[in-house]
Amino acid sequence: MVQYQIRLDATFAALADVTRRGVLQQLGDSHASISDLAERFHMTLTGMKKHVSVLEEAGLVTTEKVGRVRTCRLGPRRLDEEAAWIEQYRRLWDARFDALDALVEQLKSKEKTDGKRKRR
Repeated sequence: MVQYQIRLDATFAALADVTRRGVLQQLGDSHASISDLAERFHMTLTGMKKHVSVLEEAGLVTTEKVGRVRTCRLGPRRLDEEAAWIEQYRRLWDARFDALDALVEQLKSKEKTDGKRKRR
């Protein structure tokens, strides 16, 4: 359970940053060097290396160094555990909203009934 929680924390921390989400989107189209990514996102090479490192630690990106160029690709890890976690809370909130809808309908019905009684 602890390992699962650590993995979720790392993934959501990595995805919390707009630049890192952009990097993932970019790498979904094709692999890129860290230099290319830094240029596309208008950042320093050091800044992009830090972003890529966070993504790599979360298992979302892999890098390979050939000569002086470090190439980034999407990692092999899928987000199944994260999607299952989100789905669990989606179902919980759906159930709560359904219960709220039922309560609102019940109150509306009671209000109509009470209104008719007062008019008589």
